[in-house]
Amino acid sequence: MTLSTLDYSIILGYLVLVVLIGIFLSRKAGKSLNHYFLGGNQIKWYFLGLSNASGMFDISGVMWSVTLLFVYGLKSAWIPWLWPVWNQVFIMVFLALWIRRSNVMTGASWVLTRFSGKGGVYSKNIIILFAVISAIGFIAYFFEGIGKFCEAILPFDLTLQIGSFTIPSKNSYAFLIISLTTLYTLKGGIFSVVATEVFQYFIMTLSSIAIAVIVFFSVSSETISEVVPHGWDQLFFGWEMNLDWSDTLPALNDKIATDGFEFIGVLFMMMLFKGVFSSLAGPVPGYDMQRILSTKSPFEAAKMSGFTILVLYAPRYLMIAAFAVLALVYLTPELQRMTDIDFEILLPETISQLVPTGLKGLILAGLLAAFMGTFAAVVNAAPAYIANDLLKKNLIPNKDEKTYVRYGYLAAVVIVGLGMLFGFFATSLNTITLWITASLYGGYTAANVLKWIWWRFNGHGYFWGMLAGLLASTLKLVFLSDWIDIYLFPAILAFSLLGCLLGSLCTPPDDMETLKSFYKSVKPWGFWKPVLKEVQKQDTSFEPNQSFSRDSFNVIVGIIWQMTLVVWPVYLLIKKWEGLVISLLVFFICTLFLKKYWYDPLKKEHYEQN
Repeated sequence: MTLSTLDYSIILGYLVLVVLIGIFLSRKAGKSLNHYFLGGNQIKWYFLGLSNASGMFDISGVMWSVTLLFVYGLKSAWIPWLWPVWNQVFIMVFLALWIRRSNVMTGASWVLTRFSGKGGVYSKNIIILFAVISAIGFIAYFFEGIGKFCEAILPFDLTLQIGSFTIPSKNSYAFLIISLTTLYTLKGGIFSVVATEVFQYFIMTLSSIAIAVIVFFSVSSETISEVVPHGWDQLFFGWEMNLDWSDTLPALNDKIATDGFEFIGVLFMMMLFKGVFSSLAGPVPGYDMQRILSTKSPFEAAKMSGFTILVLYAPRYLMIAAFAVLALVYLTPELQRMTDIDFEILLPETISQLVPTGLKGLILAGLLAAFMGTFAAVVNAAPAYIANDLLKKNLIPNKDEKTYVRYGYLAAVVIVGLGMLFGFFATSLNTITLWITASLYGGYTAANVLKWIWWRFNGHGYFWGMLAGLLASTLKLVFLSDWIDIYLFPAILAFSLLGCLLGSLCTPPDDMETLKSFYKSVKPWGFWKPVLKEVQKQDTSFEPNQSFSRDSFNVIVGIIWQMTLVVWPVYLLIKKWEGLVISLLVFFICTLFLKKYWYDPLKKEHYEQN
């Protein structure tokens, strides 16, 4: 890629600025573990929401999403349900409240408010292990994405030859960017992460609007229709995708078959099945949970989660739609002449060939910002489990706080190093994404659903359920790597559920005092009748949570609301006016419903309790 002096200046200026922010905030962050990892619960909820949104605006995800939209058209809006993306809706509606009421620092500390005795200790240790493994998986995902991106956009060949061992240029780029990001993250903790992510969010939003304006005024709907197959611009589907690229890019038919998304009807049912369970399980121990625990109150945690959805999807999909449209219209002739196509580099190739000077530098700085923000959030969250839950509370207690912060630095360096090692051997973004979302998170689901809804589920059940899930997802990765991950989700879920049930039913229930304390403070709905009776013996005024029906309604409305934020930018840039009007109208109606049935009751409850 040819970059001008202006482009280089914008990128370099951004990199220098974020490092300076990390250094500037390092003194404030180093006061204690709470300040370093949670900001002392002093950060405004809307800053945390912008930070959370920026953290989800990651470069690897944008590259993956551009490829999905290029290949599958509007139907690609359903594919992120693999994650599922609407787990944020469950968090917004009720889980943020339940999690924040614990007043702890990490997910590992949180489980000790739910489980007691040896089972609680085992549960805490397995969640630490899961947090570290998932962080390593995400870092490998980031390593693969940023390496491909930088190799495609930057003009330098950084291939290294060490004896008989060759380090590809993309891996050298990934190592340099990740090392720089780790540096400023270590210095400033969550203060640095949030401050830079808020700054990065505005860069990304400005970049998204700028490139969307260019595409809107330069590409017609007729031009798009000439290069895409029938059904590409349709959101809804039957049992199969029914997208035939034979006339323009036959290689895409092979990619659709390889991805495993051809039978989208069956896939959709699997995504719904997995999505409900995975979302009810709550956020995995990482930056999403960290943002919730960093808020000042449960009310602000819920507002932060809803604000994250509102400010994330429209800017993100403006950028995704703009680059997908540019690639379709202007890169298709070049792709037709190629015999070996890596569709995951469509984004950097589009920037390289089609974006004008100046804007190119801004967009590249924005995408680097997105990567660095997401990566920094993971690097800041995972070491808390080692520094706080493993070292401070078990292995080396009674040290001063700054010592544990330094141990957090060391833990971050080790986790990043392992993540880069795994990323070096990764085959593709799609492979890593599907393993994380379907297999690894599949092993997390059963235990973390039961912890909310069933009083008899104990710490031993949690430990064995999580261990069985981790084992099943690892075996899948090693021995069944060619299988489509989501289709194995029921097997992984069943294996984990078996561990949960055997572990719980073969051991005594948890201590009733722990259960009463948890149930009274968190107030989940579910099967808690024996505990409810014990609580009401001491507090006759205590009322159980009766909001299951309202929460379920709000989740359904919230999922539709979120989906409109995904599709209206696409409709806008492909100039499908009917779809645009309908999606905006549905968004407005859903917003009114959420205001009346989610936000107003939430606000009323908050002010009644304070």
